[in-house]
Amino acid sequence: MIRWFIDFVRGALMGAAEVVPGVSGGTIALIVGIYRTLIEQAAHLVGALRMLVSSEARQGRGVVPAVAGQIRSARWSILIPVGAGMLTAIILGAALLQPLFEDYPVELRATFAGLVVAGMLVPISMVTRTKAGPWRGRDVALAAASAAGAFVLTGLPPGNIENPTPIVIMASAAVAVCALVLPGLSGSFLLLTIGLYETTLNAVNDRDWAYLATFCLGALIGLASFVSVLQWLFEHKPRPTLVVLTGFMAGSLRALWPWQTEDRGLLAPTGDVGRILLLFLLGMAIVLVLLALEKRLRHRMTDEESEEGPIAAPGDASRT
Repeated sequence: MIRWFIDFVRGALMGAAEVVPGVSGGTIALIVGIYRTLIEQAAHLVGALRMLVSSEARQGRGVVPAVAGQIRSARWSILIPVGAGMLTAIILGAALLQPLFEDYPVELRATFAGLVVAGMLVPISMVTRTKAGPWRGRDVALAAASAAGAFVLTGLPPGNIENPTPIVIMASAAVAVCALVLPGLSGSFLLLTIGLYETTLNAVNDRDWAYLATFCLGALIGLASFVSVLQWLFEHKPRPTLVVLTGFMAGSLRALWPWQTEDRGLLAPTGDVGRILLLFLLGMAIVLVLLALEKRLRHRMTDEESEEGPIAAPGDASRT
């Protein structure tokens, strides 16, 4: 029950992050130590989905055993509580967190910026723990290039699409879900850039099932296209993948600069700068406490995990 509760909270943090433009659910997943787990488990579900729409399935050939095998391989003890936490947080966040963001954008951006800055310790340390050891000059260069790309992307002005067609909704969802599983890029931020953020948020609040079903279909298509690539990268190119993710997180901080115009232009600090700095430090403290609790939990659950497999290090809970 404790592990289910922890995974529910992890999912809730991811869902809450996706409601706020500029914060990536993938970033939160990396911070709380469940990122690689979700990529691996999502790959099983994507594999089952691909089998169901394969030519063998259309020709009536038996694919049921293979699909059942993929579904059984997924770790539902993790997926169910994380999914429940995300869904709960998205519904509540759409109703509660979004109005708060509209009233206190500077304060919330400062807090989430602190979360991301402290969270960068996770992929940075994961790079160091790879076979090649500490960071090298080419790693720094690759991270800098990734940061520059994320910086430019998060500086694009928001768009506005009125009365979107189903094709536009599906395409936007496919792009947004890629950001969900890619730390540093926010799905809600990309929806805001495309011009469908407010429309999607209203659909959640108004329970517009037709819109939501179309959006979910597009998200599944995007997920199926992207998760397999990420899984392959983690299996065959883990170090450069982690370096790029670190760069994305660093570059995405542009979206969380507290003082901005409505078109995402950066402004100089104004107002009560000391209070904003305290909120930034609070965000950092929250992440550092989470990482400390994660480490303490691993030590306390050593006996239990010796039978089921070790808890992975923070940001790499692929065996949790």
